[in-house]
Amino acid sequence: MLTAFTASLLLITISELGDKTFFIAVILAMRHSRRLVFTGATAALAAMTVISVLVGQAVSLLPQNYIHFAEITLFFCFGLKLLYDAKQMPAKCDSEEAKEAAEAVDNARSFKWLPRGSKLAVVLKAFVLTFIAEWGDRTQIATIALAASNNAFGITLGATLGHAICAAIAVIGGRIIAGRISERAIATLGGCLFLIFGTVAFLEGA
Repeated sequence: MLTAFTASLLLITISELGDKTFFIAVILAMRHSRRLVFTGATAALAAMTVISVLVGQAVSLLPQNYIHFAEITLFFCFGLKLLYDAKQMPAKCDSEEAKEAAEAVDNARSFKWLPRGSKLAVVLKAFVLTFIAEWGDRTQIATIALAASNNAFGITLGATLGHAICAAIAVIGGRIIAGRISERAIATLGGCLFLIFGTVAFLEGA
């Protein structure tokens, strides 16, 4: 369980820094109560983690050799894609993730069904925007892959803690930190981490 916890904690914490959900929390925290934004964002990410782990456990019912091959392939593909993206980025650039997050927050005004002018409204807004942004994200797929071949409780605990750490960083000092985050450095670090996980999975299978 400790291995699963550590792997998911590292993967999520590094991958989510500078991600779209990170910048959504940053923007919302500049407009609303940081405590309420943190509550909504963390709840959404925790819910997504549970869903991903459940999907991973369902996938684990497939033949183990298929799961193992898929896990290795996913990690290597994600790693190489991130390293390629990092190579194409200039040393300093405006984050595309930040732009997409700003657009998502602005588009939330069209959510007529959300209550307005209350604490619940802020929590729900943070929850909905974060949940939608995280759906189908690279970290969700990676969590599913980890949960398919590792301890489900360890993955859930590690991933949830990783998400909570990133959300806390975003709402507490996000405005200052966001301007200092190097998208290229984060992409490079994330790519290397995915490649390491892919290599470890390959060696364990061998």
